[in-house]
Amino acid sequence: MESQKKILAIIQARFNSTRLPGKVLKKINNQTVLEILIKRLSQSKRISKIIVACSNNPSDKAIVDICNKLRVSYFIGSEYDVLDRFYKAAKKYKEYNNIARITADCPLIDPEIVDKVIDGFFLKNVDYASNINPPTFPDGLDIEIFKFSALEEAYFKSKKSFEREHVTPFITSNKKFKKFNLRNFIDYSSLRITLDQKEDLILITKIIKNFKKNLYFNFRKILDFYKKNKKIFSININIKRNEGYTLNLGQKMWKRAQEVIPGGTMLFSKNPDLFLPKFWPAYFEKTNGCYVWDLEGIKYLDLSMMGVGTNILGYSKREVDNAVKKIINKGNISTLNSKEEILLAEKLIQMHPWADKVRFARTGGEAAAIAVRIARAATGKDKVAICGYHGWHDWYLAANLSDSHSLNSHLMKNLSIQGVQKNLKNSAFVFEYNNFDQLKKIVSQNNIAAVIMEVSRNEPPKKNFLENIRKLTKNKNIVLIFDECTSGFRETFGGLHLKYEVNPDIATFGKALGNGYAINAVIGTDSIMNYANSTFISSTFWTERIGSAAGLKTLEIMEKIKSWDIISSLGKKVKANWQTLAKKNNIKIKIQGLSALPRFDFENKNNLYYKTFISQEFLKKNFLASNSIYLCTEHNMKIFNNYFDILDSVFYKISRSIKENINPQKLLSGPVCIGGIRSKY
Repeated sequence: MESQKKILAIIQARFNSTRLPGKVLKKINNQTVLEILIKRLSQSKRISKIIVACSNNPSDKAIVDICNKLRVSYFIGSEYDVLDRFYKAAKKYKEYNNIARITADCPLIDPEIVDKVIDGFFLKNVDYASNINPPTFPDGLDIEIFKFSALEEAYFKSKKSFEREHVTPFITSNKKFKKFNLRNFIDYSSLRITLDQKEDLILITKIIKNFKKNLYFNFRKILDFYKKNKKIFSININIKRNEGYTLNLGQKMWKRAQEVIPGGTMLFSKNPDLFLPKFWPAYFEKTNGCYVWDLEGIKYLDLSMMGVGTNILGYSKREVDNAVKKIINKGNISTLNSKEEILLAEKLIQMHPWADKVRFARTGGEAAAIAVRIARAATGKDKVAICGYHGWHDWYLAANLSDSHSLNSHLMKNLSIQGVQKNLKNSAFVFEYNNFDQLKKIVSQNNIAAVIMEVSRNEPPKKNFLENIRKLTKNKNIVLIFDECTSGFRETFGGLHLKYEVNPDIATFGKALGNGYAINAVIGTDSIMNYANSTFISSTFWTERIGSAAGLKTLEIMEKIKSWDIISSLGKKVKANWQTLAKKNNIKIKIQGLSALPRFDFENKNNLYYKTFISQEFLKKNFLASNSIYLCTEHNMKIFNNYFDILDSVFYKISRSIKENINPQKLLSGPVCIGGIRSKY
């Protein structure tokens, strides 16, 4: 009978913790966190054996070394299917019918509390016992005890990734299992002494160093220290308890990213807080067609940004990828130049007969900066008139030096000018789309070198807007630059300006040109582009040939299937259905954008809340969706018919919320999305 009361304690540990990598190997007083945990847990009088269950990732060898050093058994298993790892570790020791689960983020585990939970487990004759359901002890003293039979059932019946990652949710949520929970007399559940983030490590270090060489202080001693030093314990007070239970793997990585990447991401438009804070998958594992798989292997239909406009032909287009693979096999870059850049330049000139020369770059911001530099060199003038969004460089952000809100109506709001040279003030002037009189005034009052603008984004040109600008710039010796990084290839084979039959002096292309591979082009007339030779414009990786090869194959496929017709036709149907559903549900929306790049906004002060609600409800159906869609040739009406059914239901709920004057926050499971650049991350 006594043999049936033996307890096998399994410590879950891996190096690649999502939010704080290597946390189990962090050292405090010359001992790793894992060593401290094992030594403290060894003081338990009720645990019969301790093993460590680590992962098969090579980085976990350091964990194995610690186990060998302390002469503790270990088991190596799946890195991400933690339930599989845990179950197989327990199964290896068949003589133990009862399992204790401890996670390596609890180095201050109290063996006395562990023993009390074990005593309750046997005394109450239950299948599962813990001190966390609900918690009354500090976060970091967590212990779970359960029968091997319950673990085995969980192993075979748990299907959700959440259940596989956290081991016991199947047991704790199943009413068939008898349970016991140890409660503390006073609720200290808001106290956090677990190790999951950088702030946690600082606090735990202070606690351990307070007791000097005594490693075996108990919970009561920690409380005494807390009562005298509450300020020290406030360092991690804003971290939510068991946050890992509510965050998907992408959101955990997002928190980790913000620790090492300013702003969290290289492209603001991919900030998950723009869509669905706390829930957006944030990171992807693979793509195909119009589908994206997140880090947990969940497959989503992308009816959102499609790589922020990079993939008109869909993700992972086989022909484009194969062209790139051939280049990789032959070599991407060398001391010599690649012929692909010549071939792509010739193709772009063929598509735009007014152009004579081409320069390549890798990003849209670079392309715009190159175009402005050439225009200034060609005219000998410095000032620029701006309409639309053109990137992050100083020449563009200088428009906000005179008025911090100048660029607010040009796609991105609240663009910060910290770090932009102050002497660039009054070098860039903003005019609104379709406001020709505004531009005329700017030109009359300033010696303008270039007008740089988007041909169209949210609305079409009116009253000969483009023609009038072309005439004005010619008369005033001003270089006209059309930024087609977004609009290119969406309604025409090439620049949107071809549709309106207005030719610039320079045009820039990007995003979709390489169908996901980095390639941007600056094309222009001989008389202007030759001035690139009179200034220094040069970069090593503008000469790599993956981008050029991808661009050539992308253009070949686009021309063959007339991709611009496909996505524009589909976009017109999307816009029409949006309008129909809005009218049906008595909602007012404003529809804008190119047919191939449609978007809408709610004509309501709660627009951001309803936009967030769309993302929330569609994510439940495994759609990545918001209020705008970058269409691709992999999208079709079968996909959209399902989308419209869901949107109808979403619009109905929004309509009811508006009619009944319900607080829009009540529609959301988390925070509302952000609507512009944050001044602080």
